[in-house]
This record gives sequence, structure tokens and C-alpha cells, in this order.
Amino acid sequence: MPLEFLKSTKNKLQMENSNLTNAEDLRIYQIIDANLDRAREGLRVLEDWARFALGENNCVAKIKNYRQILGKNHLEVYKQSRNHIEDQCKGLTHQEQNNRRSSDQIISSNAGRVQEALRVIEEFSRVHNHELSKIASEIRYEIYTLEIDLLSSNKFKKSEEILKENDLYVITDQKDNLLEIIEEILIAGVRIIQHRFKTGTDKDHLKEAIQIKNLCKRYNSLFIINDRLDIALASNADGIHLGQDDLDLKTARKLLGYSKIIGISANNEVDISNALKDGCNYIGIGPVFETATKKGKKPIGIEKIKTLTKDVDIPWFAIGGINSKNISYLKSKGFKKVALVSQLMNSEDPREDAIIILKELTHEN
Repeated sequence: MPLEFLKSTKNKLQMENSNLTNAEDLRIYQIIDANLDRAREGLRVLEDWARFALGENNCVAKIKNYRQILGKNHLEVYKQSRNHIEDQCKGLTHQEQNNRRSSDQIISSNAGRVQEALRVIEEFSRVHNHELSKIASEIRYEIYTLEIDLLSSNKFKKSEEILKENDLYVITDQKDNLLEIIEEILIAGVRIIQHRFKTGTDKDHLKEAIQIKNLCKRYNSLFIINDRLDIALASNADGIHLGQDDLDLKTARKLLGYSKIIGISANNEVDISNALKDGCNYIGIGPVFETATKKGKKPIGIEKIKTLTKDVDIPWFAIGGINSKNISYLKSKGFKKVALVSQLMNSEDPREDAIIILKELTHEN
């Protein structure tokens, strides 16, 4: 590259005081050029996932802005230095690139790529182009938060999909072999578990919750905790289920954030309307029939539940007195999703019973 070109580019970037040799300048421009490309490419991957997979408009706008800022600062001097010195490492790959199987891995790897590229830009442009160095530093720190936001949104999206796609919701009861029962029904294909605490200390409850959470994670299933927001947070549960006398939904959402599922028990028009307005993710409605789990609670009945749910556009689960003998009847009445407690918790063969119930729920009437 002619000396005149180097002089003109130094004038553009106010590099008169540089002590670097011409060759070193060129190498630095090449490094900045390559890493501006890497950063923008990584950002585009994140932007497209936020747009097409998550529908996160705020994230899309933020990422697009980062790309535009970096593009505006991708000066001609950097582009013209491209390929001036041959890259001896062109085409090198790493086996780890082939191991990215999930969207979470793609998000994290591309966020990391952007962060690393921006760090390189920040270091190598500090003397030549202080403004670019500052920009790279500021965006790099923003990407740390953005990665967490995208991963949280991704997790929430997966949880919503499990709620929509699965029709059997199992609620635990206190059993000596509870972990064995849960694993059996998870093996059978159950993908939503709500854990209710009975007797015991909070220390015991948390230990048990973590054990169940790990089981559910192994089988790609949702783990919901009943009532206890503190234990839901401490065990990293996928969400919480609240009754009408529990913590209100808005407060729970502030504490849990938007990556967690919140379900509400509701059995009248006002409670259902409030739950929907406050942004719950699913509703449990019942009891449908008389049940030993809620002794003394009068059943709502099938027709009343049909009336209450006719305009509900989020997943809802009928609960109360439901078992393998009446699921077919409920399906004939238009009920698609059910929650069970006793049927599986008291079963002599929970895996087989769960398989039968799942088949019954997927069978077309």
C-alpha cells in the first residue's frame, strides 16, 4: 500500500502522533476491520433470533442500533487494509462449533463472539481511534445484559410451549418415595409437575425442591412450585402456582421476573378476568367433581367451567376429582387439559397409569 494512502488515513483518524510503523498500522487496521465484521455478524444472529423466534421487539431495536453504530464507524481505512497482509489462519475452525445443538448455545456463543470482537476493537483502536474504542467498550458491557435477557426470554418461550403442547399437569402429594414416583411419570411422558409442600422444615422443602427440579430438567419438563415464591426462587423453579389467598400475581411477577411461569387458581368470572388482566400464563379451574384433596369444596361442574372458559385464550387445566375413568367423558365435553393429584400419587404403577392417561388425552373422540 503506498505511503500516500497511509498518510491520508492517518489524517482522517487524527493519527499524526502515532509511533507505530506503517506495517504495524496496517495490521492494526486489519484487526479492527476483521473484528468489526465479527461483531456485526454475531449481532445479526442475535437480532434474527430475537425477531423471528422470540418476537422481542425491544431487543431487536437495541441490537439493530448496535449494528448501525458499528457500521457507521467501520471506516474506509479499515476496509482498504483488508487482505493487504495474507491471513495464514484463514479457514481454521474448532470442533466445538459443531456441538451447538440448542438455541441457548447459539445465543451464548454469538454473544461471546460479539464480546470478544468488541474487546479486540477496544484494545487496538484505543490509540488510533479513541471514539471507536469507547463505543466498543460501551456496547460490550451492554451485550452481557442482552445475553441474559435473550436466554431468559428463550427459556420462557420454551416453558410456554410446554404448557401449550402438554395436556396432563401432575400435582404432587406427600409420599415417602415421592422422587421415585415423579421419575416414573416423567419417564412416561409427563412434562408438567407442580410440587406442593406439606409437613417439614423450609430446609427440607428446599432440598426436596432442588431434587425435583433436577429430575424435571433431565426430562425437559416444567417444575412449578405451589405458593412458596421464596423456594421457587431458591430452587430455580420454572414457575409458581398461586391461589386466591396467596401472594398477588403482580407482586410475584416483580420478584420472579418475566422468564418464569405464573399460574393462578380461579373458579369464578371475576378471578379469571383479573388473572388474565394481570398476565398469568395459565389457569387452574375447579373442582370439576368432588375430591378428597379439597374436602368440603363444592364442585363447579362441567357446564359452568365451559361458560367460564369460553373466552380464555391461554392454557387452562381442569382440576378436582379427575381420573382415568372420567377423562374420556371430559374430553367429549370439550375439556382438553387436566390436572391430577391422587390418581398418580397413589398409583401402584404410576408409570403405566401415566401412559394410559396420556394416551386417553391424545385420543380423538
